[in-house]
Amino acid sequence: MWPRGRATSTRGGICGRYTSSWRWHARELTHLRRKVGSKRGFSAFPRRPLGRLARCETGNHGFMDRGVCIPTEMLEARHRMDAPPTRSARREAARIPSAGGAAEPSPDAVLIRRTLAEIAPVADKVTSYFYALVFTGHPEVRGMFPVAMDTQRDRLLKALLTAAEHIDDPEVLAPYLCRLGTGHRKYGTMAGHYPVIGEALVGALARFATQSWGPETEAAWVRAYTAISQIMIDAAAADEVKTPAWWHAEVVSHDLRTPDIAVLTVRPDQPYAFLAGQYASLETPWWPRVWRHYSFASAPRADGLLSFHVKAVPAGWVSNALVRHARPGDVLRLGPPAGSMVVDHTTDNGMLCLGGGTGIAPIKALIEDVAVHGERRPVEVFFGARSDSDLYDKDTLLGLQRSHPWLSVRPVVGDGLAGQLPHAVGEHGPWSSYDAFISGPPAMIRSGVDELLRIGIPGERIRHDAVEELVGTAG
Repeated sequence: MWPRGRATSTRGGICGRYTSSWRWHARELTHLRRKVGSKRGFSAFPRRPLGRLARCETGNHGFMDRGVCIPTEMLEARHRMDAPPTRSARREAARIPSAGGAAEPSPDAVLIRRTLAEIAPVADKVTSYFYALVFTGHPEVRGMFPVAMDTQRDRLLKALLTAAEHIDDPEVLAPYLCRLGTGHRKYGTMAGHYPVIGEALVGALARFATQSWGPETEAAWVRAYTAISQIMIDAAAADEVKTPAWWHAEVVSHDLRTPDIAVLTVRPDQPYAFLAGQYASLETPWWPRVWRHYSFASAPRADGLLSFHVKAVPAGWVSNALVRHARPGDVLRLGPPAGSMVVDHTTDNGMLCLGGGTGIAPIKALIEDVAVHGERRPVEVFFGARSDSDLYDKDTLLGLQRSHPWLSVRPVVGDGLAGQLPHAVGEHGPWSSYDAFISGPPAMIRSGVDELLRIGIPGERIRHDAVEELVGTAG
């Protein structure tokens, strides 16, 4: 059976408290330095990038039961590793408004962005070197990753670099890191793993950012990573109190709608709370440690069952397993719900919904959610597919249309889905007073957002899942 991992934090925490300022970080470091003092075994972050990070001389030299320091010691060591700021970096961390009113980047942000610009042309080499440092320095963590790293390969490092790039924008960064921290619980991530990743991150950057790297840049990256990892650790610890790291979900029905598309219904082993329009990650017993995102195809049901629409894609490990191999009685693993493409029930704005391919699944959930709440707002749905046979859920949608006079469903068929569907929306309207929801392939989402902005829908009223999260979902 799959074991359940536990996150460990030196303190409880919630995401919201990090969004106002990063100044808490300096105070926290001062406190922890006093707490740790000069205790043996807690060295500062190594000046030599390939040196071991936060190696303990006492206690358990494993990741909990795997074998590195116990999490509390590792966290104290990780805080100790934060190198003291250089004189030029001791200025106030908050951004300073320029004469024109725009906020100037902090000194750390300037150094970090120089590094990112330098490594951009050799991103593949940086990624390969990063994982080489992780796995050769700490081979015990290799089992937490998929056997084949084709899809996972870029995700972890890209997430860290994305977070560092936005170090000056806590309003965006904190929620993003909280989602990462809670989402990583399903991989068995513990607090003691974060120093391992930090060591490899700095080692890879130092190896390839030869022009911009130096003591000040290294210190900036260490400070940024310390802040990033603490938010993730605290988010995981807070989430652990409320929910499991994952759920076991038994397949109760498998409906093959087309040769490549199946509708799966599963029963979680514990209560599972989510909102219509969100998605979850699924892992199959055929490909352990390989997770893919799939949207819920219905609003929450009284019987607790969950439905997903899955299209098998070429060389897709999880999608092919779910479409061609899964059968009633099989048990999957289900990650926590995520995504913000949900209905705002405090407004009666009309809803314009674009669903391409299996992207119609969350749109269907949104329709059910509006119906459950007894609302009568207009809901306009454009359902796109490459051919009539791919409109696999058309009958269900048309049945909903017959039951709800406020709902209108327009099927759109065409080879160029990314262009056809947004173009069809532009031929109708006006939509400027509507809230928009887009779900489908990343190219369709990008073109759809452009078209919706062009026809007058404000960007803050266009909802879709993050495109970078969707790129790796097919498979």
